Amino acid sequence: MTLKRFEPKFMKIGVLTAALQELTPRDIRDRDPERAIEDWVSFATELGADHIQLSAALHPSEADVPAAAMLDPVANTLDLRQPFTQPRAERVKAALREHKIGIADVGYFDNMLHENPTIRAKKHNFMLRVFDAAVLLGVDAVCGFVGRNQSLSMDQNLIDFQDSFIPLLREAKARGLTYRVEQCPMPGWTTKDNFHNNIAYTPGTWIALHQICEKAGVEDQFRIHYDPSHAILMGQDTRSLFQYLKDEGYNFLIGGFHVKGQVINPRGLATWGYGGQTIRRGDWKDGKPSGHPPDQLNAWKKQTALCEHELPGTARHDPLAYLQNRTVDWLDHQLAARELLCLDVSNTPLIVEHEYSPARIQDRERLKPVLQGSIAFTRKIDEAAACMYALQSEVLAAQNIPTQGIGRQAYRS
Repeated sequence: MTLKRFEPKFMKIGVLTAALQELTPRDIRDRDPERAIEDWVSFATELGADHIQLSAALHPSEADVPAAAMLDPVANTLDLRQPFTQPRAERVKAALREHKIGIADVGYFDNMLHENPTIRAKKHNFMLRVFDAAVLLGVDAVCGFVGRNQSLSMDQNLIDFQDSFIPLLREAKARGLTYRVEQCPMPGWTTKDNFHNNIAYTPGTWIALHQICEKAGVEDQFRIHYDPSHAILMGQDTRSLFQYLKDEGYNFLIGGFHVKGQVINPRGLATWGYGGQTIRRGDWKDGKPSGHPPDQLNAWKKQTALCEHELPGTARHDPLAYLQNRTVDWLDHQLAARELLCLDVSNTPLIVEHEYSPARIQDRERLKPVLQGSIAFTRKIDEAAACMYALQSEVLAAQNIPTQGIGRQAYRS
């Protein structure tokens, strides 16, 4: 009989800097861009995080979408209006060393398959600047969307991905980077009725896209930054999703996690159904898309009429909701990740992403205890899952001692 020591492995807990876009007032950070990162690194220490996910975005003066049409303020903590140089990088790295904070990856969340060639080129050029900044910062991954060409069908988008996105992955490979794709369907990106505006929203397309990457020789650059809130939005549960990836031989695809929940509103579900076509949202006027930017925000009612994001720890413990896939079972989420995925757990980022609307407070002192509580909750949940996994799947298994009960099962209905 082989004895196995009890050695739980914990994930690294981080926070996306978009959680507080206005930590550094814009008039200050526009003049001194690195100040925004320095302030966030210091804040992350106060929050109890190990890492930040550094948010980059086109500056409001350069963006193709008006600020008034956006659900959240622009989170360009990493300001790339000017080239990101070695001196700029050294200043950031000095702050990271001082506060003992790491950067999990650099995130730029935009539509890389935009149907307008000029706008697409602008976004791709910005992503290349993100790549270069990541290299200078010593970061090995970026995070973002694939997006969708609105003028094409989903199958045609696979061809567009091959023609347009693969070159981005080749640039990532040349720099030693991995591109982690976040799977939000982004229903509010357009005033049209399309609900799925990021083609990499589900395992079926992840695998199809990865197969394209395999043929192009960039398969190691394409990974998924999994966010369970989007699975809940589409009626999926994490354990079944992970089991499917394992069954298909693709359980290596997930390389990081956003920790953000989704609470389905049963009334909204009864009204519209999952992915249902909402009407009279307010983003159309006189039979055509409104030209008034604040009206365009109403396109997000395709999602918000159905549910509301959860900041981990803020939703009530509700086992019935877990069983109905109407909110995230965080403990089983972390157990399933260990049981079903191919992960280097100790080096896997677990990033708290804050989009719970009532608590989207642009005030440091008010938001601080909220984020502290959520990050602490996330850490303890991960620690509990790590201990359960080590005890059951390693210690007991090594001694042929059976575990008790059945637990949550994939595909069960």
